[in-house]
Amino acid sequence: MTCFPLGFRANLTTNSPDVVRAMDESWGHGRQEFDGQPLDLRVFVTEGGEKAAEPSFRIERHLLSIVSDRNNQAVADLERLFASCRVTPATVADSAWFRWFFLDALILALLAQKHTVPVHAGCVSRAGAGVLLFGASGAGKSTLAWACARAGWNLVSDDAAWLLPESALAIGRPQQVRLRPDAPRHFPELEALAPRARPNGKLSIEIKTRDCPSIRTASSTPVHRVVFLHRRDTSPALVPVPKEAALEAMLRDCVPYRDEVSARHRATVRKLSDLPAYRLQYRTLDEAIRLLSS
Repeated sequence: MTCFPLGFRANLTTNSPDVVRAMDESWGHGRQEFDGQPLDLRVFVTEGGEKAAEPSFRIERHLLSIVSDRNNQAVADLERLFASCRVTPATVADSAWFRWFFLDALILALLAQKHTVPVHAGCVSRAGAGVLLFGASGAGKSTLAWACARAGWNLVSDDAAWLLPESALAIGRPQQVRLRPDAPRHFPELEALAPRARPNGKLSIEIKTRDCPSIRTASSTPVHRVVFLHRRDTSPALVPVPKEAALEAMLRDCVPYRDEVSARHRATVRKLSDLPAYRLQYRTLDEAIRLLSS
């Protein structure tokens, strides 16, 4: 099976139709947009054993290991972009769990070695101009991204984006948005959606954007502005952020990998810091959208 996570080719070999369905659910919507070394994944389901507990992740030089128990584990060669995974039928039967801790974790880790630079930011665009929305967990990135989408912006990503190395092109996963359980107080149309527990234990309301015909999405966008969210009871304003302060804030969230990979990630974030950066002070979503539109 071949899929194109974040626009890059990934080849999957497996003995399980459940794994094929999981791959299709996570990445079957994409098409090839970028060249580069393909990912090679082999996932085998072996009889016996329990559902995997939350695994441990370890990186030693170019090797990544994901180990739950002797029946549920994976190893990846980060240099060769190859991964092998063995799991039980009980693990694959819980598709969300399997994708979160094994399938998607392996794919995103492999992509980050040569093809992408992950950043903890939402992303929206309008008229071909992208805005990255940075903020700590709980700062309101997903909520503001969804509010922008409802106001006619293109939704690229709600909470995480990926940059092409040493460029300002952001790639997203706009097929799904996760909002906090209190989202219906901002968006009454979500009242009928019940919060669900994600594999990491957090409750969220999950929205499939394909079910929302009024929402426009984009798989990627050139980034023109960087915005740091600051939702407080204060006068709404866009306050310029000096380059050094913006760079420090963005580097703080970089995932550590091998030295050469981390150096490439830092170089990409430095390039991003050349863009205009602002602190977005706002009290309401309407104020935030008005300021972003300016």
